[in-house]
Amino acid sequence: MRIGLIGTGRIGTFHAGVLSRHREVGALVVADTDAQRARAVATRIGATAAPSVDEIFKWGVDAVVIASATASHADLIGRAARAGLPAFCEKPIAVDLAGTLGALREVADAGTVLQLGFMRRFDAGFGKARDLVRSGELGRLHTIRAITADPAPPPAEYLPLSGGLYRDCLIHDFDILRWITGREVVEVYATGSDAGDPMFRAAGDVDTAAAVLTLDDGTLVSATATRCNGAGYDVRMELCGESDTVVVGLDDRTPISSTEPKGPPAADKPWTGFLERFAPAYEAELATFIQVALGGLDNPCDGREALEALRIAEACELSRRERRPVPMAEIPGL
Repeated sequence: MRIGLIGTGRIGTFHAGVLSRHREVGALVVADTDAQRARAVATRIGATAAPSVDEIFKWGVDAVVIASATASHADLIGRAARAGLPAFCEKPIAVDLAGTLGALREVADAGTVLQLGFMRRFDAGFGKARDLVRSGELGRLHTIRAITADPAPPPAEYLPLSGGLYRDCLIHDFDILRWITGREVVEVYATGSDAGDPMFRAAGDVDTAAAVLTLDDGTLVSATATRCNGAGYDVRMELCGESDTVVVGLDDRTPISSTEPKGPPAADKPWTGFLERFAPAYEAELATFIQVALGGLDNPCDGREALEALRIAEACELSRRERRPVPMAEIPGL
């Protein structure tokens, strides 16, 4: 296969390395709005650097991987669809519903493949949790607790472009919640705090957020996120059922400490960030996309799945702003 990769920032560079090593990828063409950065990445991994993004669609690639800035996703998804190309895109499709729905209509009209980058679906721990829930081994679920905590805030210039903490970070929790349980969120109540660095207030964002979600079977979910977890990168999910309780993300690198006399010791090497924690999952999702593009597998995470996660994030942001519960019926869908 000849794959075009658009975007050579942190995640794009990681994807470029993974694709360059894959046995099905015979040629890799990379492009970025920063042509010099694209050339540097291409030289390092033995790929070809395109002078601009336009060449990706002119040089006869078989599929595209979109890892560029969020604001460009919807346009690039549309270009791939019009070119008849399978596309993998990092989340989100767009930071708003209008852009998301427009891109999805283009994909549907073209009849092409769009796989979204929700890497937690390819993580072994989350996969095991899904199996336990779907098999009934936990019994009736009554409570789920989800945590996403970054060790340090992003640069100030990133915040206005991110879509906010619900759309940028908690959207992963919303997606994996639906994937594990097979249930839909019917109502949310969310709040947030901007008491940290003033750059969050300047961007109209929050550095810490919490949401209570009600699923369609009555299960209650708490989802929290922060940009300010100095102990390290922490992603966990507790699933509590009438028969048993399990936790995803609890291992010898989880950045938590116990105050109990016989509690486990603090991690010697806590997770430092998402690329380190989820590296195997990122590799697995790209390997899956290659097989989807070749026609060997069904799409495991299409645009409609991404839309549903975004709708939950939109409901949370509305709830935060208006300080009220928001039924999901208020948020437009397809």
